[in-house]
Amino acid sequence: MNRATLARQLLLKRAELTPLAAVSHLVGMQAQVPHNPYTALWSRLDGFRPGSLSELLERREVVRIGVMRATIHLLTGDDCLLLRPLTQPVFEGQLWRHRDLSPHLRGIDLDPVVEAGRVMLEEPRTGTELRAFFAARFPKLDAAALVYACQMRLALVQVPPRGLWGKSAQVRWTTAEAWLGRPLAATPSLEAVVLRYLAAFGPASVADVTTWCRLTRLRAVVERLRPRLVTFRDERGRELFDLPDAPRPDPDTPALVRFLPEYDNVLLSHDDRSRFRSEQDHAAALALGWGAGWGAVLHDGVVRGRWRLEPEGVLVRHVRLPKKAAASIAAEGRRLTRFLGIKADVRLEAVSR
Repeated sequence: MNRATLARQLLLKRAELTPLAAVSHLVGMQAQVPHNPYTALWSRLDGFRPGSLSELLERREVVRIGVMRATIHLLTGDDCLLLRPLTQPVFEGQLWRHRDLSPHLRGIDLDPVVEAGRVMLEEPRTGTELRAFFAARFPKLDAAALVYACQMRLALVQVPPRGLWGKSAQVRWTTAEAWLGRPLAATPSLEAVVLRYLAAFGPASVADVTTWCRLTRLRAVVERLRPRLVTFRDERGRELFDLPDAPRPDPDTPALVRFLPEYDNVLLSHDDRSRFRSEQDHAAALALGWGAGWGAVLHDGVVRGRWRLEPEGVLVRHVRLPKKAAASIAAEGRRLTRFLGIKADVRLEAVSR
């Protein structure tokens, strides 16, 4: 499973694909940290230039929008129009779970609120502008809660310069329809999306697919697809589904060191994540810590370290490894600093098992 998923995630060897083709194949990339997709694509594509992804954002061929798990993803324009309506049930559930804002929305007819927001958001707006608009339009209601309702009910993209390489900008939203000049898909196929998930993340269980998108009742969808799929059993006896012609490399296929950004989808899109760590490494992996700003380091296909960018350079905390393995991590870290355009050291810090 490890090598199969790494191959489909373009992590066994860097692929000769365009950034647009890679984003499409991966069914989007986690992107709530604006520059994370650049590091993710650098680890996956041969000769990747960050400017090429920025150009796609400026040309509106890729967009930043909330979809799977209601989190911001970088998607192709086509996938934006397909996936946002499919994942609306996730946003609907989120709408009523916000600890501070949801209580202000109960008992309110949100249709006129959302329609007013849709018209306002035909042009890119900041959160401050939206709150001022709703405060004036609906003075008896909580303006921040109304903005939140629009974020959950409308397909809103974050527009450049947000997400461009080397730039930082305040979030501005507009509707996907206005930005792309096309409507959302009227009858999106969930079956087609599940097949694409398997192509990028399989083999996988029904629970894995649910974890990826957070949609429920997917057993029936997978059962309809069963005649087109092959099945396996993992070591725990779980049934796994896969595409018949998907790559399943030999388990001994070499897997080189890869630096992944925090929240990379390859580590978030399975209910059972043991394919990326052995049981004996689990305690050591926990000792590495986790939190905002920490990415993952794959060595031999599994998580053996965490990394983050610090003022002094790249810090890598890793489980204790042989010298040759640690040297390969340091070498890839130096390549990362060159990609990031920084002149800094790579500092390794071993953590005891």
